[in-house]
Amino acid sequence: MNRHTPLVVHLERVIEATSIEEIWSLHLEKMAEYGFDRLLYGFTRFRTSNSFGNAEDLLVLSNHEQAYLDEFVQSGIYNHAPMVKWAAVNEGACSWRLIEELVNSGAMTPTERKILELNKRYDVRCGYSISFRDVSVRAKGAIGLCGRRDLRQNDIEKVWAEHGREITVINNVTHLRITAMPFASSRRALTPRQREALEWVGDGKTMQDIATIMGLTPATVEKHLRLAREALNVDTTAQAVLKASFQNQIFIFPG
Repeated sequence: MNRHTPLVVHLERVIEATSIEEIWSLHLEKMAEYGFDRLLYGFTRFRTSNSFGNAEDLLVLSNHEQAYLDEFVQSGIYNHAPMVKWAAVNEGACSWRLIEELVNSGAMTPTERKILELNKRYDVRCGYSISFRDVSVRAKGAIGLCGRRDLRQNDIEKVWAEHGREITVINNVTHLRITAMPFASSRRALTPRQREALEWVGDGKTMQDIATIMGLTPATVEKHLRLAREALNVDTTAQAVLKASFQNQIFIFPG
């Protein structure tokens, strides 16, 4: 393994990055230096007691093959994956040896066996998962670090024994930076006018106040708010303000 970017230099680049795409690109490059060439990151602020919430509200980043993502993520089968279930109720790092232990115990469900076969077909055979600590019970973020196709779990364990602490720190910093960036995980991003109208609602202004401030009619303000609700897939303006705030789409510096 040849690591080309010093740790401090890499973290500085992550901290200075101005978009999720830039942060993710830096992370892919850095994790590849440790032997993890395929990553799958997921984050939601709309978790419920028995699910990760609406699929439209998930932020998913990955460089896995699209065919694999279609079968694993888009189908929803990921909810039943052993490492995802582990991440849902734990924090920290966990070896994928947990899957091997589950196989050896004979306790795998039919769906879990189906996922195991899917992973084998795409050479998803070894790695580590990290479940991040979040401040809200509704939020959950995690990442699966998949080892190169020429590696096996024993190889990954050696990498982790030597570099696991710094890998964990890098992933936590990356997670914090990603969740601090604006993202539109719903059907479309808000327009500047929609953002402004929601911000004034969040500040407690009345419809007439907002119309005066924005130099619009109350009917036009309501139109912007309606389109914002549609873009965010919510029923009320209060929900729109909350969701847009969670997604860092309002009260942000102009891009």
